[in-house]
Amino acid sequence: MGRLFWKFFLFIWLAQMAGIVGVGTYFWFERQQAEPAVAVRPLAERPGGGEHPPRHGRRPHGPRLPLVPILSGLLVSLVSALALAWYFAKPIRHLRRAFDAAAGGDLAVRVGAGMGGRRDELADLGRDFDHMTERLGLLVDGQKRLLHDVSHEMRSPLARLQAAIGLARQQPEQFEKTLERIEREGDRLDRLIDELLTLSRLEAGVAGKVEAVDMQELLEGIVEDARFEGAARQVGVDLLASALPEVRAHPGLLQRAIENVVRNALRHSPPGGVVRIEAGVTGNRLHLCIADQGPGVPEAALDRIFSPFFRGVGQASGDGYGLGLAIAERVIVAVDGRIRARNRDAGGLAVEIELAV
Repeated sequence: MGRLFWKFFLFIWLAQMAGIVGVGTYFWFERQQAEPAVAVRPLAERPGGGEHPPRHGRRPHGPRLPLVPILSGLLVSLVSALALAWYFAKPIRHLRRAFDAAAGGDLAVRVGAGMGGRRDELADLGRDFDHMTERLGLLVDGQKRLLHDVSHEMRSPLARLQAAIGLARQQPEQFEKTLERIEREGDRLDRLIDELLTLSRLEAGVAGKVEAVDMQELLEGIVEDARFEGAARQVGVDLLASALPEVRAHPGLLQRAIENVVRNALRHSPPGGVVRIEAGVTGNRLHLCIADQGPGVPEAALDRIFSPFFRGVGQASGDGYGLGLAIAERVIVAVDGRIRARNRDAGGLAVEIELAV
């Protein structure tokens, strides 16, 4: 039994005992005052006469406390206090053991089953604890996967750097070509680290200063860059939007988020394809749709498309690291927006973004 049990028991029992003694004493005094005195006649009026002076009346018996009812009430209060203290202290002890287990790293511990059929605040606390440990478990598993993916992604360019350095030593005549290779791998590592730092800041809730962003101007600048980038692969970019309102967001991060989605569409569009960007306002929400004509994504993988280091089938050796859409999703969510992906009926992938205006 813990200290809380005895505190519950002591306070409940003392309260019940005080109530029983108080009520019993009150009724005892009431009874004593209600009983009539027994009249004692003078001896002169008694049969046989006598000269003794009259005496005051008195009760036949002295006052006595109702000990049996009081003791019975105290016994019942003792048992009920024990039961109530046990009822309240048991789930708290269960929660304490669960917290100790979670603090020790066991995030699979659950307390909901140990609450039985309770429907009170303690049961709600148990369900909140289960939800908390489940979320913590998912976050820890995600961090482990992220660490594994980061180490895997960094291993490849580092291995190529080491190979290029070894080749430069063995073939000095290929030094210029090898140096270009080293520079290219260094740039890839720099982009990877920059994207990882951006993703880390977003997951930590550091999204920068929020200010008004002109969406029409922002989209036109992104489309201009995308057309220049897609020209080399003969991929066109169409923008269907006009007179768009402002939104509240971090300008640089929002531009990067939408740009990541557009570049992803360019990367998966076939030569001669077109990336279509449509934007409009419905009520107080701005809707943006970026659609490509690529192969799309398997339906089973749509839920994972915004996870870090996710790559579609056949994209494991591409230029990207699978962080662009993950960064876009964190940026949009940080400004109370929504983003989702779906496969188009005509083929290709459509990414829909919704922002508050």
